[in-house]
Amino acid sequence: MSQPLDLRAKAPRRPLDSSLAERAAQAARDYAAQRGSTVSVAVVDESGNLVYFSRGNDCAFVSYETARGKAVLAAGFRQPTHTLMSESAGRAAFWASVSEKLGIVIAAGGYPLTQDGYIIGGVGCGGAHGDVDQLSAEAAANAVNT
Repeated sequence: MSQPLDLRAKAPRRPLDSSLAERAAQAARDYAAQRGSTVSVAVVDESGNLVYFSRGNDCAFVSYETARGKAVLAAGFRQPTHTLMSESAGRAAFWASVSEKLGIVIAAGGYPLTQDGYIIGGVGCGGAHGDVDQLSAEAAANAVNT
């Protein structure tokens, strides 16, 4: 008896898999917990597609959008989101257009994720104070970046 033929095309293997995304998110949650906070954490791939999301127990429902938007911004512009905040004020029309089209959030709390110097995605944290969001996302990036 012959094996059934799988006619589906294979998907490329991406360096940012669910276990790596979960490890980054856990590092962010741990950092926030050490500061007495909870955060929602979104991890996206290099194209901004959601790979992982975890909502903090004390976080508002909007923290999904803020965390994901920060992760997309960090991946797309390949830098921590807090570094883009001052630049956004000088180019309001550009940033408004990009924000609307891509759903990005220009706020502290997003970091790019890299492997061997190449962008593989971004992590965004929302739902806590801005400093906790930022440092939680940095902890997530430090847990997985090479």
